[in-house]
Amino acid sequence: MPIDFQTHFPVMLPQVLETLCPQDGGIYVDATFGNGGYTEAILNTANCKVIALDRDPNVLPRVKELQAIYGDRLEFRAGCFGDFTELVDEQIDGAVFDIGVSSMQLDQGERGFSFSKNAPLDMRMSQSGQTAADIINNLPESELADLIYQYGEERKSRQIAAKIIATRKLKKIETTKELAEIIYSIIRRSPNSIDPATRTFQALRIAVNDELGELQKGLSGATTRLKSQGRLVVVDFHSLEDRIVKTFFKNNVGKNRHVSRYAVKPQEQDNAIFKECSKAIFPSEEEVRKNSRSRSAKLRYAVKQ
Repeated sequence: MPIDFQTHFPVMLPQVLETLCPQDGGIYVDATFGNGGYTEAILNTANCKVIALDRDPNVLPRVKELQAIYGDRLEFRAGCFGDFTELVDEQIDGAVFDIGVSSMQLDQGERGFSFSKNAPLDMRMSQSGQTAADIINNLPESELADLIYQYGEERKSRQIAAKIIATRKLKKIETTKELAEIIYSIIRRSPNSIDPATRTFQALRIAVNDELGELQKGLSGATTRLKSQGRLVVVDFHSLEDRIVKTFFKNNVGKNRHVSRYAVKPQEQDNAIFKECSKAIFPSEEEVRKNSRSRSAKLRYAVKQ
């Protein structure tokens, strides 16, 4: 299925540019290139260079499209942002992460990320390694229940896991529709409420792509490569991710160093990696109206000592 890049909107773009603050001559990393929205905006904001990272091979046509415009100001390196220090050996002025599945991946129904489109249970961002179907059809019941509960925060994880086990004894579970129907047999759908399959699908996607582990490594790697005064900006979409980002910043900024982006600059503190970090920043009401996928987004940033 071809990708219409024009229909995809980078979440919280004004806030990302404000907090990343691109400058002429700087080097910035877009650690989650996706459809290139942040990359293009950064390159338009300043006469700088962007190193773009992504593990999804489907982004390559968009990379080439932007390289035709920006030339050697845009360099693409294939890989997961968890391998940040292996992919980026330069000292950089800033990095931005947009965590989780992209709109592009959700809209490609054949990738199996969305329960709204029937497709093979895949969910692999890199299109290599174990699939969601592998997990569903092979994991023991107790481990499957724990996975759904821990990564999806699904209260009915044990009932869902038991139903999956009973179903797979009769037939291998292969499609998003089959899995969604199993979940609906446990949790009834109701109008104007979150779809009951959302949490289980989230849990599987996180497990397939080791998203939380990669996030931890990516934040650490980016921090290592930041210059003094360099900026690390993260946009995330659910509590598990946000908890990791908030804790990472808090543990590395020192005591009483959370500040508003409008606050007076605090005094410097020894042994802190970051001299300041923000509280959560949210999308505008106008953006949420125009792009419903931004409604759960939070942005946090930190500035290195």
